[in-house]
Amino acid sequence: MPAPFQQSTVIDVLKSIFDPEIPVDIYELGLIYEVKITEDGFVHIEMTLTSPNCPVAESLPADVEEKVGKIEGATGAKVTIVFEPPWTQDMMSEEAKLELGFL
Repeated sequence: MPAPFQQSTVIDVLKSIFDPEIPVDIYELGLIYEVKITEDGFVHIEMTLTSPNCPVAESLPADVEEKVGKIEGATGAKVTIVFEPPWTQDMMSEEAKLELGFL
């Protein structure tokens, strides 16, 4: 039986979570590399940080797990932080680049 929610629902939640140093959400910043939903509704997220020394390296993944885990039908969420490939400004969406004045 497939999960009772779509990947787009997870992305909507991710778009509500902002990097505290940059006024852009973590999805548009390009920090989310992968979202997988198991059949039982558990969400696995692979993400990176803007730098390995990011001041929210511990709190941001926990915030993501908490908010995604509250999606109706979700059985939980787990964030794995990776640094390969390293994040660059090129990974930001056009919207994020525009918001930050890079376009």
